[in-house]
Amino acid sequence: MSNKLKILFVCSKNKWRSPTAESIYRNDDRVSVRSAGTSPSAKRKLSSGDLKWADLTMVMERKHQTRIRQQLPRESPHARIIVLEIEDRYRAMDPRLVAELREAVEPILKDSF
Repeated sequence: MSNKLKILFVCSKNKWRSPTAESIYRNDDRVSVRSAGTSPSAKRKLSSGDLKWADLTMVMERKHQTRIRQQLPRESPHARIIVLEIEDRYRAMDPRLVAELREAVEPILKDSF
C-alpha cells in the first residue's frame, strides 16, 4: 500500500497540458499521477473512477472544474479540485508549459506534506 498523494491532472482533450503534467510528475516519489480530459474527443476521457481514485484533482482552467461538476455530479462533490489557471497556449512538453506547471503545482505539493 502506497501513501503517495494521488493526483489527477485534467484539461480539455488530454493532449498537451494534462499529459505534460503527468509526464513531469510520473517519476516523483511524492505522488502517483494520472491525466484525463473533459472533452468527448479527449485522448483519455475523464471517468468517475478517476475522480474516486484521486486525492487531489488539478484542473488547468475553471471551465474544467465546471465540466467535471456537470459530467460527474455524483462524484464531483467529494472531489478536491484545484484550478491551476494554465491557459491552452502551449504544445506538450513546451519548456514554458513545464515551468508554468511546476510553478503552480509545487506550492500545492509543499502544503500537502
